[in-house]
Amino acid sequence: MPDFTQPFIIDCDASGRGVGAVLSQHGRPVAFYSKALATRALAKSTYEKELMALVLAIQHWRPYLLGRKFVVMTDHRALTSLLKQRIVTPDQQHWMSKLMGYEFEVKYKSGIQNGAADALSRQEGELELNGVSIPEWLEIANLKQAVSQDPHLGGIIQKLSHGEQKQGLYTLVNGVLLRKGKIVVPKHSEWPDRFIREAHLTPVGGHAGALRTFKRIASTFFWAGMQKDIARFVAECAICQTQKYESTRPAGLLQPLPVPVAVWEDIAMDFIVGLPKSKGFEVIMVVVDRLSKYGHFILLKHPFSARVVAEVFNREVARLHGTPKSIVSDRDPIFMSQFWTEYFRLQGTLLRMSSSYHPETDGQTEVLNRCLETYLRCFSSEQPRTWALWLHWAEFWYNTAFHTATGLTPFEIVYGRKAPKLIQNWPQETVVASVAQELADRDELIRQVKYNLHRAQQRMTKQANTHRREVTFEVGDRVYLKLRPHRQQSVCKRIYQKLAPRFYGPFEVVQKVGAVAYKLKLPPTSRIHPVFHVSCLKRAMGPTVSTQPLPKGLEAELSAEFVPEKLVAERQKKINGETVKQILIHWKGRPTEEDTWEEVTSFSAQFPEFSLGDKAAVKDGGIVVPNAIKALDPLGQGQEGSPMDLEQMKKPDIKLVYSRRGKRGDKEHVNKGTVI
Repeated sequence: MPDFTQPFIIDCDASGRGVGAVLSQHGRPVAFYSKALATRALAKSTYEKELMALVLAIQHWRPYLLGRKFVVMTDHRALTSLLKQRIVTPDQQHWMSKLMGYEFEVKYKSGIQNGAADALSRQEGELELNGVSIPEWLEIANLKQAVSQDPHLGGIIQKLSHGEQKQGLYTLVNGVLLRKGKIVVPKHSEWPDRFIREAHLTPVGGHAGALRTFKRIASTFFWAGMQKDIARFVAECAICQTQKYESTRPAGLLQPLPVPVAVWEDIAMDFIVGLPKSKGFEVIMVVVDRLSKYGHFILLKHPFSARVVAEVFNREVARLHGTPKSIVSDRDPIFMSQFWTEYFRLQGTLLRMSSSYHPETDGQTEVLNRCLETYLRCFSSEQPRTWALWLHWAEFWYNTAFHTATGLTPFEIVYGRKAPKLIQNWPQETVVASVAQELADRDELIRQVKYNLHRAQQRMTKQANTHRREVTFEVGDRVYLKLRPHRQQSVCKRIYQKLAPRFYGPFEVVQKVGAVAYKLKLPPTSRIHPVFHVSCLKRAMGPTVSTQPLPKGLEAELSAEFVPEKLVAERQKKINGETVKQILIHWKGRPTEEDTWEEVTSFSAQFPEFSLGDKAAVKDGGIVVPNAIKALDPLGQGQEGSPMDLEQMKKPDIKLVYSRRGKRGDKEHVNKGTVI
């Protein structure tokens, strides 16, 4: 029973769905109150719900509290300032109006100590279900059966079940055999392969490496030799072999080119493109002697063809040093053109081109290009369009600079003396020496240069091979092919280069070319050279399910490579004492420099649908048509012809390409033979 001579204390609280309160005196409860909140009150804030609990409790026990001073305990600290704060919202004004006439004080009480009011604030019948969910592996029964059927693991289970073996490494829990807390899997079953595929091929596995895949599987399962099985599976994964880069040392030991015998017999060539236009020039043709390192830097304008490059080469290089025995270059379209190869074949020059995607073959010009670009950058960076004014000084600087490989300057090696100084401040002196001594000094100089080059090659080979590894393949092996990203971008533009495959294939090795190059069996529609350096290849591991095709830009229909477009001219030429009729054919989609002479018989057999008309049926004399035409001599100079008969046509034989356009205002120009 309440004692009205003692003060009352109200403990109130609000929850998400209701309010509760306890009326007490001296720590003993007198009455309890609980009320559920209406639907519209559920959206109110915590402060408003706690205020509602306080007001509703006071109103409920109004007969006990009116005219007496009492204390209200709440676990909402903000209500302790209820009687002091400003009324700012309509809800506060509504509830505060109901407290008029009461004398009370609001105090704070922590929620842990306010358990009775908190329990009353819970809605009647509201239950809270607490449970623990444990995932169950549905195939655990099949795994248990596979383990029990294994002779070795089944014996361990029998011993553990009958107590014949103490629990050490192996334990038996609910019929599952464990080894150090990990589920034991029979090695000779389907389960290891299934687990490896799940941990490596799925998005959760992410095609991780062997160690990460092993750690993921070893955290739950165990079988004998699992680390080797996982390593072998990852190594044979076709997706990993084509999409991942190699972190190992580059394959293939360094194979230096042989040291030339004489100066300007073996040279290297390359182009520097992408320069701003300077005095009309945009390209630098770099020609360097491989023995003396002497170089020539020649200006070119866009567009230029193989014929133009041949003319410039004869004018700037062959005029000074003669025709070389060999030319080392990359696979630029100019150097791969039929005109360029045929032109130097007739002169007896061997063309040595780099393997596909391996510019290190022509390392001589690549290094020289870097030096030349650095020189021009130093002097023309502020005015890039003036680089052509510095090119002749760059050539003089390079040819008179000391080279560590030769131990001399290129000028000294070529001319046998030191380069003349531009400024001399002392009286000149003349020394007369015997010719024999001068020649002997010259021979000794060349011998010393060759010796220095051999030593430099040995040092370079030793240093380079420390960062490389020797890799060899046999004919019939299947390998993956690596295409360099910047090379792919130049021959086949890809929108998302970051997501392009790292390797393509696998392809079969059909031939070993040299010590570190291999010829692959590429698709028939491939447009790239089939010989590659060993650093671009990677051995294919495991059985190949599918082949990663080459990018579309690297494939084309080869049947359309050589299609005759029209007949330009014809002639008669003696071959092995017999007169053979030949025709000059212009091929579709190819420049005029690549027009070729074909024998009428073989051409008609290969292209029976191409109509030769009456041009191939000329027997005696020549048919002269008044069209303007100009023939090219070996240096590209024009020669005007005059009408002549068949006898004059035979002397001399025409071996070069014909231009079908003459200068404006020229009279009739007649080719040696029938003109179209």
